[in-house]
Amino acid sequence: MLHELHIESLGVIDRLDLVLGRGLTALTGETGAGKTMLVEAISLLVGGRADATMVRPGATEARVEGRFVSGDEEYVLARVIPVDGRSRAYVNGRLATAANLAELGERFVDLHGQHAHQRLLSTAEQRDALDRYCRTDLGPLRAARARVTEIDAALAALGGDSRARAREVDLLRFQVNELAAAAITSAEEDVELDAEHDLLAGAVEHRAAGAAATEALSGEGGATEAVGTALRALAGRLPFAELEGRLLAAAADLEDIASELRTRVDRIDEDPARLAEVRERLQLLRDLRRKYGDTLADVLAFQAEAAARLAELEGYDARVAELETERTDAVAAADRAAATVGATRRKGAGQLAEEVQHHLRRLAMPHANVAVDVGADDPGDDVAFL
Repeated sequence: MLHELHIESLGVIDRLDLVLGRGLTALTGETGAGKTMLVEAISLLVGGRADATMVRPGATEARVEGRFVSGDEEYVLARVIPVDGRSRAYVNGRLATAANLAELGERFVDLHGQHAHQRLLSTAEQRDALDRYCRTDLGPLRAARARVTEIDAALAALGGDSRARAREVDLLRFQVNELAAAAITSAEEDVELDAEHDLLAGAVEHRAAGAAATEALSGEGGATEAVGTALRALAGRLPFAELEGRLLAAAADLEDIASELRTRVDRIDEDPARLAEVRERLQLLRDLRRKYGDTLADVLAFQAEAAARLAELEGYDARVAELETERTDAVAAADRAAATVGATRRKGAGQLAEEVQHHLRRLAMPHANVAVDVGADDPGDDVAFL
């Protein structure tokens, strides 16, 4: 129970220290005296929502602390709400979260607002109250109903309209056949073809550039000849011995480069037929990307999805029969679970009514009669307290 409550700068309350004794404590006062803020303070201690507007005008923060005792356990819960920034929570002086306060609060405090009792008038609240009393296991019923809903969604996704399904099959078949005929080799095929296209399209220029470079290196008056002339001039000259070695290395490099240039130039072929073939293939791949995805990877993913959907629709009758069988089983499971829930509720309804009447008699209402009515449907969802 709550033993002590300390409040600073919360709403109309400047400062309050309240020590509570055993038994019932009633707080009275005129409208605006701060009764509601006391309830708000306790709510904050058990994880309630904090709002900067709760801070007393002129103060920088509001603070609420409470000492709770349950058996041998004692906890001091605190909440600080600054004007700016997020609220802070503490348990026994250590930082905590609002969720931690809420978890502890469930053990110490049961808050009821002045209109909370009106919720008992709703069928849903009355049904929940009966289920809590009976400890009704709703898990199997909820799972079975969820399975029926899942199967219904799967049937709807298959397409119940035969004409719409036929149109989708025709479109998918065209798309799958078009992509199969294209026979995309990999997600990088267009990149590889672009490189080949650049080589073929510039074959003449590439050969001319390679030949010119080869001539500049090894032709008459070229770089190789110039390095040879320099070597002969420096041969045996001690001051230039180091440079002579570097020139020898340069001459070897130039010869290697010139040889590699000649080899590469010889490998560059002018192939108009292959160039036309590559251009045609690139255009096809661009058309496919325009229709099915930004990249060839996207196109390949679409191809797989379309093929799977086509197979699903082409096997429509078999799949529908399979789903209908599964639905029948799921509905039967839901019916069995509903019957079990209904039986539990009907058995507990009379016991709950008797127990409530017993408590009412102890409250000096000997003639009060209470009945808990459970609807005739299998799960007995229509519960009414009379």
